Amino acid sequence: MNTRIEKDFFFQSAVHFENKFYINSYELSASMLVETSSLREQQVSMNRIEYFIGEFLQNSVFVDMSDALAIKKYIKAGVRVCRFPEQPYDQIVSMIVLLKLNAIAEGRIKITDLIMGSLMSDGVKYNIVSEVAEGSYGGNHWWNRSCASVEEPAGKQNDDNVVKLFDDSKWADLNLSWKKNTKNSLTLRD
Repeated sequence: MNTRIEKDFFFQSAVHFENKFYINSYELSASMLVETSSLREQQVSMNRIEYFIGEFLQNSVFVDMSDALAIKKYIKAGVRVCRFPEQPYDQIVSMIVLLKLNAIAEGRIKITDLIMGSLMSDGVKYNIVSEVAEGSYGGNHWWNRSCASVEEPAGKQNDDNVVKLFDDSKWADLNLSWKKNTKNSLTLRD
């Protein structure tokens, strides 16, 4: 179909930098190509994106995954943790978010550009294109998988530090699968 659409999102999260905890507000604008002609698949893609932002990014703390001590402390305190491959500066966060949103949309919608800024970036916004993010952070990580999770695949983490804090429901349980659920189906049509 190749229709270009844009959508703005807002969420609040915390970041952990140099043993300090900061509250941050993020604004992002996603420029997307609709690559399916199915209206239902378009809606499911957008609902998945909104669900991920609301359930996994909103009200969590972003931490460099190599900072095991900070992660352990936040988990012990009952704080939701989202692990990033580096310090969670806005540029890194925007690349990882772009990759994850593309992964969960599974080719039905493709985010080509993402502009993101935060309260901490003092007016600076990062314009990230999908090719740069893919080249920088490829591999088998949570941000490249289509599941509703921010946990690393098995074998990527030290099992002593793994505590499930996020809902690990499958997309079908959330009525966000590509196949129409006859019991609780959305009222969207193809």
